[in-house]
Amino acid sequence: MNVKKLFKKSSVEARRQNKLGYAFLSIWLVGFLIFTAYPLFYTIFLSFNTVTLTVRGWEISFTGIENYVIALLRNQHFTAAIIAYLMTAVLYVPVIVVVSFILALFLNQKIKGRALFRTIYFLPVIVLSGSVMLQLMDVGGTHLSGVENLFIYSMIANFSPEFALVIERLFSNFSIILWFTGIPIVLYINGLQKINRQLFEAAQIDGATAWQILWKITLPIVKPVGLIVTIFTIVHIGTFPINPVSNMVQESIHDTIGGLGLASTFAWIYSVLIIIMIGIAYLIFKEKREKSKEQLQKRQAQQLAKLQRYQKKEARRHMVDKKQEGRLWLLKKKSQ
Repeated sequence: MNVKKLFKKSSVEARRQNKLGYAFLSIWLVGFLIFTAYPLFYTIFLSFNTVTLTVRGWEISFTGIENYVIALLRNQHFTAAIIAYLMTAVLYVPVIVVVSFILALFLNQKIKGRALFRTIYFLPVIVLSGSVMLQLMDVGGTHLSGVENLFIYSMIANFSPEFALVIERLFSNFSIILWFTGIPIVLYINGLQKINRQLFEAAQIDGATAWQILWKITLPIVKPVGLIVTIFTIVHIGTFPINPVSNMVQESIHDTIGGLGLASTFAWIYSVLIIIMIGIAYLIFKEKREKSKEQLQKRQAQQLAKLQRYQKKEARRHMVDKKQEGRLWLLKKKSQ
């Protein structure tokens, strides 16, 4: 009887906790439906219509896929903006992901003033907001000139002009790249600090070098964080003023010819493009992670087992040494 009462009491408490959880969630859910879901689906509706502002107000007329035909086939500026954004994303995203990981490795080391260095690297993200960075870009404060005058750049240009152009663009905007690495560094440091330190000790006992530890332990464990960093970087670049597509969407909203219908079409094509890029990043990281998941778990178990065997071996050796010292002490006593 007492067990039934206890079970009934626990179930009532569980239902009460669930109601409280749904009550807190309902606030977010109402805001999501009003400010996110409704505008999202209404934008889809507008993309299939011509929306113009007249003296009588907003007039909406259904045109089917006409806006998409205009955006993809007739509007050369939008196509050029899409190509420019793709080139920027393909160039910036891998560099930001790699550079932020390297900086996170250095900032995760046990060095004096580590907190100060972390603050220095993250401070530009706090101080230089999007508007401030835009002002610096307008006056050329983020541009590093003179890269093309370096001797090594001339050598690369003679070997491959296309690769030299990529290097010039990266180094010319390297301050922007460093600004983008602020939050990814924090994400990487969080992932690095969650790695079991015994794995590094076991690898060092096996004679692994720092480079082998990086490739066999650190990178496979931090790879899910790399996926998050990649998605965040893609979205962050998309909302930054260097993205010509975002600027074009904002300008087309006030266009009296195309109206909100064409602007909604621009926004949806751009959104689908972002989703495809995120999907590609997810497939790349997901595939490699699934292939190495079982092997990584097996490797971790083996390394931990080796570490335990090594500790037991050291303990037995220590006991043997103590016994030998005791025997030598007894022999000395007898000889005296």
